[in-house]
Amino acid sequence: MPDYNDFLERIFVILKPFAKKGVILNENSELVTELGLTSLQVMELIEQIEDHFDMSIPLNILPDIRTVHDLATQLEKLSG
Repeated sequence: MPDYNDFLERIFVILKPFAKKGVILNENSELVTELGLTSLQVMELIEQIEDHFDMSIPLNILPDIRTVHDLATQLEKLSG
């Protein structure tokens, strides 16, 4: 069963192409304000995570997710 670090590593892999030049991804990186993800890109991120970890992520948790850390924490809760 994946843990927080597994989720974090995968999120970084998926987000790397979206990081603007000079922006270093970390747990505090904000998905929308810092990385500039659109709602469609957020949905693609969720889809890739679901496919990779073979899990379903309910959309009602999305309003609580601002940072990479928030996302990894929510994923860990869902997998447990």
